[in-house]
Amino acid sequence: MVSNEELICKEFARIIGGQEGFAGGKCVATINRYELPVIILGKPFKVTSSFSFESRDKQTKKALCLGRVALLQNEVEKFVASITKQGIIVSSVHNEWLFDNPNLIYVNIEAVEDPLAFARKIRKALN
Repeated sequence: MVSNEELICKEFARIIGGQEGFAGGKCVATINRYELPVIILGKPFKVTSSFSFESRDKQTKKALCLGRVALLQNEVEKFVASITKQGIIVSSVHNEWLFDNPNLIYVNIEAVEDPLAFARKIRKALN
C-alpha cells in the first residue's frame, strides 16, 4: 500500500519534472540535464540537479525542503533572483570541479514549507 508521503513525493517530482525516489521518509526528485555535454578530466559527466523534502510535520504539512541545482554560469543570476524573490534561502553558490567544461556552478537552496509549494517555486525558477 502506498503511503500519503509517497503520494506527495510522486506529486513533488511530477511538479519539478524529475525522477522520484522515496526511502526512509525522504523524498528526492532528480532532474537530468542531458542537453549539457559536460566533460570532466576528458570524460563525459551526467549533470543532475536534486531536490528533496523530509521531516514533514503532520499538522502544518511543512517539511525541510532542500535543493542542489547544477547550472551554467550564465544561468546562475536569473535562477538565484527568481528563487530568492519567492522566499527560498540560497545557502551556497559554488563550483565542485576543477577541470569541467563547460564550468558548472551549484546552487544549494533550503526552506521549511509545504513540499508542493516548494516544488512549484522550483519549477517557476527553472523555467
